[in-house]
Amino acid sequence: MIATSTTDFQLHLFHEGTLNKSYELFGAHIMKHRKKIIGTRFTVWAPNATVVRVIGSFNDWNGEDYVLQKINNEGVWSIQVPEELTGHLYKYEIVTKTGEILHKSDPFAFHAEVRPKTASIVYEMQGYKWKDQNWRRKKKRKLVYEKPMFIYELHLGTWKKKEDGELYSYRELISELIPYVKEQGFTHIELLPLVEHPYDRSWGYQGTGYYAATSRYGTPSDLMAFIDACHQEDIGVLLDWVPGHFCKDAHGLSMFDGTPTFEYQTYNDRENEVWGTANFDLGKPEVRSFLISNALYWMEYFHVDGFRVDAVANMLYWPNSQEEHANPFAQEFLRKLNEAVFEYDYSALMIAEDSTDWPLVTAPTSSGGLGFNYKWNMGWMNDILRYMEAPPEHRKHLHDKVTFSIVYAFSENFILPFSHDEVVHGKKSLLNKMPGEYQEKFNQLRLLYAFFLAHPGKKLLFMGGEFGQFDEWKDLEQLDWFLKEEYESHQQMNLYFKELLAFYKEQKALYELDHMPEGFEWIDADNREQSIFSFIRKGKKPTDTLVVLCNFTNSAYEQYKVGVPFMAEYEEVFNSDQVKYGGSGVENIGEISAKEGAYHGKDFHMMVNVAPFGVSMWRPKKLRGER
Repeated sequence: MIATSTTDFQLHLFHEGTLNKSYELFGAHIMKHRKKIIGTRFTVWAPNATVVRVIGSFNDWNGEDYVLQKINNEGVWSIQVPEELTGHLYKYEIVTKTGEILHKSDPFAFHAEVRPKTASIVYEMQGYKWKDQNWRRKKKRKLVYEKPMFIYELHLGTWKKKEDGELYSYRELISELIPYVKEQGFTHIELLPLVEHPYDRSWGYQGTGYYAATSRYGTPSDLMAFIDACHQEDIGVLLDWVPGHFCKDAHGLSMFDGTPTFEYQTYNDRENEVWGTANFDLGKPEVRSFLISNALYWMEYFHVDGFRVDAVANMLYWPNSQEEHANPFAQEFLRKLNEAVFEYDYSALMIAEDSTDWPLVTAPTSSGGLGFNYKWNMGWMNDILRYMEAPPEHRKHLHDKVTFSIVYAFSENFILPFSHDEVVHGKKSLLNKMPGEYQEKFNQLRLLYAFFLAHPGKKLLFMGGEFGQFDEWKDLEQLDWFLKEEYESHQQMNLYFKELLAFYKEQKALYELDHMPEGFEWIDADNREQSIFSFIRKGKKPTDTLVVLCNFTNSAYEQYKVGVPFMAEYEEVFNSDQVKYGGSGVENIGEISAKEGAYHGKDFHMMVNVAPFGVSMWRPKKLRGER
């Protein structure tokens, strides 16, 4: 319920940095009294303005009679217009201390014009009838730590386009995107930022309207319907979210009242020279209220299941410095953010995109941590891609790029990301990163994906990787769907990916103890000359154990000796080299009996066939002594 007037307590909390539902106070709200509409209230924070007026389509963009009243010394301004203004365009006309007149979009606007237009739109957020109650109950019964999680990262504007090149709307994507995600087997989707943004090629990372779901694809209620439909199909929805920096376009947050309002006061702190943006002043209480409220807003009104928090390293350390200097304001902000989110929904996912070795990122704030529950494992991603891009005969010289990640794999709750950042701006697609001839690229991508699945940690893949997009992400065009439709190698790759993902979800050993060291054990981490790695993934029950063998060269082996943990019959339950996937067909048919005799530090061993560029996974059948 939105109060018909501001209260001193709300204002106190806002200026204290703890008004975690600031969107109920600020922005444009339709006011009712005893169910009767009495007007539209506009409230904005502009601490150094001398005059603030609201202009829009309801007053012919003339604010002479629409001057906001300054209601406290800290610069909150408000007016109640005695009209119901739903659907009207508006901006704030701000007179600065120097007499300059600025026309600004509302920082708390719930809707906005389609770019390149920049006005805010009065929009009523109440009234959508959700049907995702089963999803919301189910996700709170069992949290994701012991469940499979494979995230499909995508950019809505370039996943697929209509024949005329136009964008699909949120509602049209219900029938286009959701069945596809369901067919592939992903558990979640992660959408590149959906905050309003002026420039398509910023992909949403340079926002101007943090409370306005981009109107490129429709209205806020259209987005609600899309997320609702995802949940009804058991697909979680994560948003890429950018609380570190914002776009400097004139109509946005930058120098909002003619002075640094949302950004740091000094040039060196506020300028993000890498991206040409402005850094949020995370030490300013009002900015904390704005950002923490924004996270809760997306959860309350859009039922999002969590956030991938962009560029955490850019917040944790002061910018534009030759040395790394920790930013205490960012640390405190991130802790308060995570505490607020988990108080609102303890099942939320808060995922840090952090490229540093900052300790305890996923530890609770009560233990001195930052309070996230997941962190992208950027180190693993960089290491394994460097390893895979090397010619196979040189990989023995990079052996530690595969083994090193296990040293720290359980220090945080990790997600292994193959994200958009790795397949754009000349970096090549995952398929084209693989060395060798055409078919060798597919063979090695299958190898990479199977190792990816078998390595501890949850998973994320950017769109197109599931069918072996050959070109890198072009970011203005749709994916090359013709590859999947017309070329056998890409069809085989997509079949492989779907069956690999289905296998992952069936095998508790691949996810149940993802974040616990007892879930992983090396068999042989030292076979540098052959570039063969073998290890064990474990579930809570011994019978859920998987033996994994990965061959990173093009050599095949017969009767390869590998140590195993149990005296049992072993069945090859997955093989990346099957002919139906485009492989050479080196498999192990039937059960293979373990033999007495210690090997690789295990009491038993077995002899298996090893495929070139192949991954095979083995599961023990009935263990000795079981009935």
